[in-house]
Parts: sequence; structure tokens; C-alpha cells
Amino acid sequence: MAEIAKFKDLVTGEQPVLVDFFATWCGPCKALAPILQDVAKSLDGRVRVVKIDVDRNPSISQAYQVQGVPTLALFKDGKILWRQSGVLPASAIIAEVQNHFPG
Repeated sequence: MAEIAKFKDLVTGEQPVLVDFFATWCGPCKALAPILQDVAKSLDGRVRVVKIDVDRNPSISQAYQVQGVPTLALFKDGKILWRQSGVLPASAIIAEVQNHFPG
């Protein structure tokens, strides 16, 4: 339960947080990693990118009903604004973030 409380602290606040729920054994998750680095660079501090290993944090995965990996979730003030499973191109992720947080 402590890990859920820490996670909630992480995703609650002014800055939007893009969470990558991943697993180390997941091929698509590995493909998504450099894409998320590009996203973080492109958005230049406007969104924080956080990786959560579902195998090491099962209670968080269960609490947010993560069924498959990779799953991306965009949080603001502790609420999920957008969620998508699978690998997406950087442009699609950036567009989704900008859709919720223009400017």
C-alpha cells in the first residue's frame, strides 16, 4: 500500500505526468523507451515522464487496472486524462499531451 501512496504523490500536482507502465521482458516496451525519450525532449519539461515496472509494482498495476504492457497514462492532479496501450509514434504521444495541455 505504501507504493500506491508514493505513486499517487508522484502523479498529483501541477505538472502533468506521463506514466509508462512497462515490463523488462516486453519487446514493445523496449521499443517505446527511446520514443518516450524523444517525447520528453520535445515537450521540454512541460510533462514529466515516469516509468513503472508492473512486475516490481503489482499493487500500482492492479489499482490502475493495467492489463497489458506497454500502457501509457497521462495524469494531472492525480486523475487520468488519457490512456493508451501499445507502442505509439512520438508524434501521436506529443499530440495527445498537447491536446490536453496546449501551449
